[in-house]
Amino acid sequence: MEGLLQPTHLFILMIGLFVGGALNILVAALLYIDYQRVPARFRKLEPGLVWLLVIPCFHIVWNFFVFPRLSESFKAYFDSVGESSVGNCGQDLALGYAICSAISIIPLVGCLTGLVSLVLVILFLVKANELKNRIPIAA
Repeated sequence: MEGLLQPTHLFILMIGLFVGGALNILVAALLYIDYQRVPARFRKLEPGLVWLLVIPCFHIVWNFFVFPRLSESFKAYFDSVGESSVGNCGQDLALGYAICSAISIIPLVGCLTGLVSLVLVILFLVKANELKNRIPIAA
């Protein structure tokens, strides 16, 4: 048996890291845009801080701040304008994603929670985009 890191294995690893990094940057960019749409007085986190999500390993903890606080920011804005049809603005999705993402680093369990966290982050981003589009640009 030859070495574990054969050129094809290394190539596949590099492709995986590149795709994962690109997706991480995409998620951070979408969250940045969502935070920017919320008027500054209702933001629970400054938009620029979402870029800390691209730091390896740190994002596992930072997810617990970025995602729930975006929900809280949307909720604060919609409460201020008397809009009650938005529910909790995806707070449950945000917390569920952060928890599943953190648990996904555990071997064996990570396979399942990694897939669940992928579904939850997609659902959250769709919800956040929907809420963002309900806020007037000049607000």
